Amino acid sequence: MSKPPARIRLADAAFALFDERGYEQTTVDDIAERAGVGRTTFFRHYRSKEAVIFPDHDRLLDLIRDRLATSSQSTALVAVSDAVRLVLLHYIDEGDLARRRYALTSKVTALRDREIASVARYQRLFREFIADWMGDPTAAASLRAELMAASVVSAHNHVLRRWLRDECSEPVAEVDEAMREVLALFSGPPERENVAAGAAGADTMIVAFRTEQDLEALLPSLRRLAERGPTV
Repeated sequence: MSKPPARIRLADAAFALFDERGYEQTTVDDIAERAGVGRTTFFRHYRSKEAVIFPDHDRLLDLIRDRLATSSQSTALVAVSDAVRLVLLHYIDEGDLARRRYALTSKVTALRDREIASVARYQRLFREFIADWMGDPTAAASLRAELMAASVVSAHNHVLRRWLRDECSEPVAEVDEAMREVLALFSGPPERENVAAGAAGADTMIVAFRTEQDLEALLPSLRRLAERGPTV
């Protein structure tokens, strides 16, 4: 039976040593020796000891960019959901390795800080895409794009952590549902509103809502509300 590829052997050796000796006490030479390869082979596959732990974020970010780039104005939010699913599937494919990484980063502050920095890169990519999709350079739109991106990343991480803790048996279905919840909050680029006109009484605002009351019974209350004028 053939040996696993050197990259896999290095990762397995690294996590085994981290469990045995601790992250700080394990060196690159230790990992290479346990994997049965030389130091040069280690650096052919990984830039550093930390790089063994984390997935190839650059490749994942490229996959996200490629998926987002195939979208149109009308399919942008679908592309966002697909991109989130791509990242989740990467972790699921890693299986036990992803769970070992989660356990390790939960204990080592330096690794947790690096993971936070990586999450920020994903959020920035989504924010830039959403801002372009909105096509609105105003500060309000910029804030909305930031909020949308943060919600997208939070939804993914929430489901991922549940799967890593064995609290979720169908993570793909759960992340799809989570994304539906998020995107329902941001159904499209907001319409430009003339606030000043509202203050002058020139606009009519129509509010849609659901009720079990009969329309005929509801109309008198609506008329009284309209006669009363705006309230704060």
